[in-house]
Amino acid sequence: MTAVSDSRPAGTDRLAVLGEIEQRVRWLSTAIIDHANRVRPNPTGLKVGGHQASSASMTTLMTALWFEHLRSGDRVSVKPHASPVLHAINYLLGELDESYLTTLRAFGGLQSYPSRSKDPDPVDYSTGSVGIGATAPIWGALARRYITTLGEQAGAGRQYSLVGDAELDEGAVWEAILDPMVAELGEVVWIVDLNRQSLDRVVPNIGAPRLQGMFAAAGWQVLTVKYGRLLHELFTRSGGEALRRRIDEMSNPEYQRLLRCTPAQLRERLPDSPELEQLVGTLDDATLHAAIRNLGGHDLQAVGDAFAQIDDDRPTVVFAYTVKGFGLASEGHPQNHSSLLSAGQLGELAERSGMSLDAPWQRFGPDSPAGRLCAETAERLRREPVEGVDVPALPTDIGRTPSGRATTQAALGRALLDLTREAPEVARRVVTLCPDVSSSTNLGGWVNKVGVWSPAERKDWFDDDPETILHWRERPTGQHIELGIAEGNLVGALGELGATWSRWGRPLLPIGVLYDPFVERALEPWSFGIYAGGQSILVGTPSGVSLAPEGGAHQSITTPSVGLEQPGCITYEPAFAIDVEWTLLASLARLGRPDGTSAYLRLSTRPVDQSLAAVPADPAARERRRRQVVAGAYPIRRADGEPALTIAAMGAMVPEALVAAERLESLGTAVDVVVVTSPGLLFDAVQARAGRGARFGTADTWILDAAFPARRATPLVTLLDGHPHTLAFLAGINQVRATHLGVTRFGQSGDLESVYRYHGIDADSVVAAALDLL
Repeated sequence: MTAVSDSRPAGTDRLAVLGEIEQRVRWLSTAIIDHANRVRPNPTGLKVGGHQASSASMTTLMTALWFEHLRSGDRVSVKPHASPVLHAINYLLGELDESYLTTLRAFGGLQSYPSRSKDPDPVDYSTGSVGIGATAPIWGALARRYITTLGEQAGAGRQYSLVGDAELDEGAVWEAILDPMVAELGEVVWIVDLNRQSLDRVVPNIGAPRLQGMFAAAGWQVLTVKYGRLLHELFTRSGGEALRRRIDEMSNPEYQRLLRCTPAQLRERLPDSPELEQLVGTLDDATLHAAIRNLGGHDLQAVGDAFAQIDDDRPTVVFAYTVKGFGLASEGHPQNHSSLLSAGQLGELAERSGMSLDAPWQRFGPDSPAGRLCAETAERLRREPVEGVDVPALPTDIGRTPSGRATTQAALGRALLDLTREAPEVARRVVTLCPDVSSSTNLGGWVNKVGVWSPAERKDWFDDDPETILHWRERPTGQHIELGIAEGNLVGALGELGATWSRWGRPLLPIGVLYDPFVERALEPWSFGIYAGGQSILVGTPSGVSLAPEGGAHQSITTPSVGLEQPGCITYEPAFAIDVEWTLLASLARLGRPDGTSAYLRLSTRPVDQSLAAVPADPAARERRRRQVVAGAYPIRRADGEPALTIAAMGAMVPEALVAAERLESLGTAVDVVVVTSPGLLFDAVQARAGRGARFGTADTWILDAAFPARRATPLVTLLDGHPHTLAFLAGINQVRATHLGVTRFGQSGDLESVYRYHGIDADSVVAAALDLL
């Protein structure tokens, strides 16, 4: 038999050094997980977890990327289960203290998955929710380009995503890839860890050609690293084509089974033709065993060659064939996803890695070739500290008092236009986004004023059409980004536009507008963007059953509590146009800063008489009202003398509350009416008053005394166009009896009066509930 060595070719000293680093990274990532599960004290006995096999399949790819190709301006999103590899690399580069290597998944230690805000070492993108971290660099590239069109520097470089092949099952991935704007982002590079295993199984079909075709059809450059140098050499021999055909055509499960075979079993199972049997017969056991797992994703030279072919004129995807658990005793096993090496297997890995179980965290000597390469890489990747730019001062009140009949939805566009006149410097940092609903959410005036953002100017072929109302002027100075009908893309971009303050020190004020019924569809990626440090405003409109003619499919019910329950977010549901202006300005003022928060505004298409707001004319009284609106609630009607009942209403239901109060007054019942603008802020105030702390560190407890003073405590009726539990906690402010009215079932089409009556939120229902309560 003729043996074919799989060692690096002579003269490739750098590859040999890279191989040494690769092995050390594999050892460290494996040992980090082992320590968390087997060494660190665990009194509860609960599983700690970690993914040794998923880390091992990425080790070659990440070693080649970091130590050969990455530049300081590049950013990388690392697949969640490979976080120990990232920490191992950061440790070798001097970016992570040794003390953290024993803290994976411990409180205050290394996070389960890469986190920009919680990990102690450099993490470019938070990952964890499948599909969201993968697409984040797409929107990061978009955000960086947008910053440059403001005339500000946001660096340059590629935006890498390291993606598991099973992650490509996520619909969010394809929503992002198929957006027409993405094909123009040449700095985007995805590297797919094609190990053909998911959590539970070996994926049965050979899906790579289909995936490659889908990326190519979307305009991406597609590169494939399938075989290593050993297999390529064998393919040139007699019988080599039969070997290539056999591996290409076998199913994924059959291939994975071969990875678990002894050389003797391979000689039995692999040949399916005389030519292949003859070739196999010429190989010794070591070469045969190495050949079956000699995939391109574990060949540093092959990986490096692929990275060198990346075309920066269009997005690129690199399909790298790998073995899950490569280099570990568990490699290729269908149940190795979260399995741990045994103590004996870990000892064998330590011996192969030149490491000791007694001293598992050794770095390379500074004068060794590997140590010098680590130092060179650290210097190459060193980034200057981000120097932040403050958001220009925002007005708190533009000073206009709306009149006539108006909707809170239309008030959003009006407030944005007013901002461009009153504070143009800060208005220039506002960027709006829509998933193809700009006109139907009343942003037409804003879009006409500021234009649509595009990396290059495009001709508006309808600019001379007198019947065209919405002017679609696409240019680099535009401030509105229009995406396709994919809410996940909208909030993905929103999160990255909202993270420019921390990533490049260049804050933006991003506002995403979508139909309120679809807020829950977008909630996971938006929530993950907030977790990663993205600060933005999400506007849901139109909302509730007040969108009566649209029917139950478009009538949101549970969204009022979304902001109350969402960490890092303040929710507002304004009742009047002036409330929209004040809450929008307050929400914008909280963006782009280390202590900032996101906001969710729930708006309505119901026209409301603006005189009902009874905005005080006196400047001091007006400012007092504004402060109450922003803090969460304000009294809009106070009964003469002692009240017998309080009605707390939110958003579109305030007119019904006022009508009911007048009718009850005529029946001899004195009624106070309180407008709730933010149930979340009121709940924070309740918690803070009880000494439990608020979500944002401090809370305005004074608002409870202003809106619900104890001296006026009465039985309470709460009313909103949404699920009644959202306001149910208000009864606890003064420990009063209460009835809670809202929407608890799917709606149907109809006029507003009929729909309100159907759900029991009309004025008649409020009066009846009040009389029953009293």
